[in-house]
Amino acid sequence: MDTRFLQSSTFRLALVYMALFGTSVLLLLGFIYWSTASYMSTQTDFTINVEIGDLTERYRSDGLTGLTELMTERLSRKPGGSSIYLLTDRDLKPLLGNLDRWPVNATLDQAWLNFELEDASETRSSTHHARARVFRLAGGYLLLVGRDIHELEIAKQRIVLTLLWGLAITLILGGFGSVMMGRSTMRRIEAINEASREIMSGDLSRRIPSRATGDDFDRLADNLNIMLDQIESLMESVRQVSDNIAHDLRTPLARLRNRLEELYLAVNHSDEAREAIEQAVAAADGLLSTFNALLRIAHVEAQESRGNFVPVEIGALIADVAELYEPLAEQKEQHLDTQLAPGLRLSGDRDLLFQAISNLLDNAIKHTPAHGTIRLVLDNANGNGRLVIADSGPGIPESAREKVFQRFFRLEQSRTTPGNGLGMSLVAAVVRLHRMTIRLEDNRPGLRVIIGLPLLED
Repeated sequence: MDTRFLQSSTFRLALVYMALFGTSVLLLLGFIYWSTASYMSTQTDFTINVEIGDLTERYRSDGLTGLTELMTERLSRKPGGSSIYLLTDRDLKPLLGNLDRWPVNATLDQAWLNFELEDASETRSSTHHARARVFRLAGGYLLLVGRDIHELEIAKQRIVLTLLWGLAITLILGGFGSVMMGRSTMRRIEAINEASREIMSGDLSRRIPSRATGDDFDRLADNLNIMLDQIESLMESVRQVSDNIAHDLRTPLARLRNRLEELYLAVNHSDEAREAIEQAVAAADGLLSTFNALLRIAHVEAQESRGNFVPVEIGALIADVAELYEPLAEQKEQHLDTQLAPGLRLSGDRDLLFQAISNLLDNAIKHTPAHGTIRLVLDNANGNGRLVIADSGPGIPESAREKVFQRFFRLEQSRTTPGNGLGMSLVAAVVRLHRMTIRLEDNRPGLRVIIGLPLLED
């Protein structure tokens, strides 16, 4: 059985339901047994009282002779019946009846007697329980009238056995029904969780399925879908506004830059003017780079590049990135170490993957001091691909590791170093697009970026 089901609140509710249902059934069956057994015992006592009443009445009217005649008649009518008769003198010496002696451990001061009755047959002997009542007659005679309650006890045992089987079957059926109901509820909840995971991974068009039954889960799904429609509409509006701003500003900025270059060529003699123009061109380039990065992230988040997915040998791609940045690492006197497992492939957009890994490696080189070490490790453990980019720089505080994926977030609040705070945002967008995972850890010293890769099967 699925451990998630055993740990779910649905399973716990099913157990509570089984316990309450089983307790209710047990109480009901116990009441049925008590009422049935009580009725059977009452009927036995009533039969004994009726018989002893008839015998004592006959004794009063016809004396001992009439009593013995009636007892003899009843014994001859049902010699092997369950009725018990015994007439004794004052010394408990048997005079008439189907008992050969007075019951052992039966005192005369008891109104009702419960004793063991030996039943001897040709094949075997057994002991039955009997219940009787004693009545004193004039002249010192004692009259014992009772019944063999062996059949009554068998009937009670059968009732108990039947009730126990009924309880067991009820619990089994109740447990089966509870598990089936719990699994049905679990499937509905898991459908909501699966849709939520896909939505959190970036697929805002995903909706929670509905069975059109009008039950509570369908109403919940409908309300959540309406909320998701509104969120998607708002996100699309924000994205459209960002795209429009980026498009509208990028064109005049490009024109401004071109005009500045023309002005730079036109200025022949003023070094100060040339320097000012160069600074203005650099600022325009930075603005253009920012707007291009924003548009790139917006396109990735809109999943416009998913149709370009092809099998990519990730090891060869990482080697190309490392080869591109190796001169920069050598310039800073850093050691770039690569350990790449060959033949690992995944489905993706090669350009986006190249850009994301380039951003991570560029950050590692940028923040690692001279003579530091940067390691690129690609391995595969049981079908789970992993890319690790580790540096020996200052690292990122744990409180800021989630924030670095936000747009325009920078650890350096003064923002004096080059950059626009969009590199890690693009990495996060590419990771979500390719169904990968990413987490940041302390490399002691430095930072470890670990990316989980959904590899293709060979």
